[in-house]
Amino acid sequence: MTVELVVPELDAGRFRLRPFSATDVDVVRQAALDPQIPLITTVPAIFTEDAGLRFIERQRDRASSGAGYSFAIAESATDRAVGQVGLWLRDLDQGRASLGYWVVGPARGRGAAASAVTAVAHWALTELRIPRLELYVEPWNEASARTAERAGFQREGLLRGWQEVGGERRDMWMYSMLL
Repeated sequence: MTVELVVPELDAGRFRLRPFSATDVDVVRQAALDPQIPLITTVPAIFTEDAGLRFIERQRDRASSGAGYSFAIAESATDRAVGQVGLWLRDLDQGRASLGYWVVGPARGRGAAASAVTAVAHWALTELRIPRLELYVEPWNEASARTAERAGFQREGLLRGWQEVGGERRDMWMYSMLL
């Protein structure tokens, strides 16, 4: 039996985390134009309005299927979405969950990703009581590594050939945070 999850709204300082809505299609359009985001996420590589809306629906389906929580990262003042952060529960029976995140280019450098990752990690550890959180960062992605570290994650080591990205196996730094 699948447990349907409810995606809450979380405060993340100048940002807030909330469920995706159809009005967020513009952030999906911006993400689709990024050379990296579609390679490692389900953001459509070729954007159409319909593909963007299907992406948003998939984010909602993750909660209804029990797979995890997908949050839009939105500016608190305007509610304009600037990215996504997810808490994925595939390994919850092993006492761990993973996080993933992206922020569109025009919003980078303003702390959106670090604020969002910090808020989701705190919520996952304190409210959901998940003992171990993990996230993975490609070694070249120094900005994402800094985000993980600012949020309190510790680098554990290099996982060689860990994940397929853009059709090839890639190394990933593993980061963790413990309850």
